[in-house]
Amino acid sequence: MKRKTLVIIALFFINLFAHAQRHEIGIQLGTSNLTGDIGKTKYINPFPNSINNLSNEGIPFYGAIMYRMNFNPYQSVRFRLAYNHIQFNDKYAQELYRASRGLYGTNSVYEASAIFDYNFLPVNEEQKSMLSPYIFGGISGLMFNTTLEGNKFGFAIPFGAGLKYKFNYNWALFGEFMFRATNSDTLDYSDEYNLGNLNSKDWMNSMSLGLSYSFGRPPCYCQ
Repeated sequence: MKRKTLVIIALFFINLFAHAQRHEIGIQLGTSNLTGDIGKTKYINPFPNSINNLSNEGIPFYGAIMYRMNFNPYQSVRFRLAYNHIQFNDKYAQELYRASRGLYGTNSVYEASAIFDYNFLPVNEEQKSMLSPYIFGGISGLMFNTTLEGNKFGFAIPFGAGLKYKFNYNWALFGEFMFRATNSDTLDYSDEYNLGNLNSKDWMNSMSLGLSYSFGRPPCYCQ
C-alpha cells in the first residue's frame, strides 16, 4: 500500500512538471549602483559618475541570465545569475563632508538569486499578447571583494517592481527596478577606512531591461 501511494505521488509530480508549467529563459541588462558609506547616497543612480572617467571607473553595469517557472497565470519563481559592476566616488556626492573627503573605488559583485514574481494580470496565460505590472521578492547570495578579507560571501534581500509585456505568444519584454538590502557594510571597502555605522548596511540597486522566451508544452491551469 505504501509503495502504491509513493507511485501515485511520483506520477503526480511528473505530470505536474510535464504539463502544468511553462518554462522561460532570458537575459537582463542594465545598471547597478551602491548606496553605502562612500559616494552618492541616491538609491536609484543609473548613470556613470563621469563620462570623462570611464577609463578608470568603468560603467555601472548589471547583467543577468535567468530561468523562470510559471506556476499559474499570476505566480512565478525565477532563478538568476548576475554580475554587478558598482562604482562609488565621494567627489560626486551631494553631502559636503563626503565631497571634501574624496574617497572612491569600484567593486565587482556576483549574485545568485531565487525570486518569487506576482503578476497583477494573467500574463502567463496562453494568449498572443498582454501587458502586466508585477512585484517580486526573494533572496540572493553575493560574492564580492573587501580590503581586509579579500573575497567575501554575503546575502541580500532583493525586492521591487516591474512591467512585463508578452508578445507573439512566446516572447516577453520586461523592465524592473530591483532594490537589495545586503547584510554587508563593506561593498565600498569602508572597512579599510573604518567608516560608517556597522548597523547600517549597504544597499545595491539595479534598473534593467530583459528579454525572455517561453518554451515547452503550454501550461494547463485547470482547477
